[in-house]
Amino acid sequence: MNPVVLESGLTCPHCDYAKQESMPTETCQYYYDCTTCKALLRPRTGDCCVFWSFGSVKCPTVQQQRGRCS
Repeated sequence: MNPVVLESGLTCPHCDYAKQESMPTETCQYYYDCTTCKALLRPRTGDCCVFWSFGSVKCPTVQQQRGRCS
């Protein structure tokens, strides 16, 4: 199994600003404040976390093929 990547680039859908962030391993991150436009990001319908919706790398749970976020 490949090692889990814990860094992901989050891209704001409002202003397209991208920032490298660390992903939590024990919980989902449901909210994220864009540092540029101050928009509050939430997962898209059916997604479990902001990394699933807007990240360059999916959350650790998905990477480990355990299904959706924990």
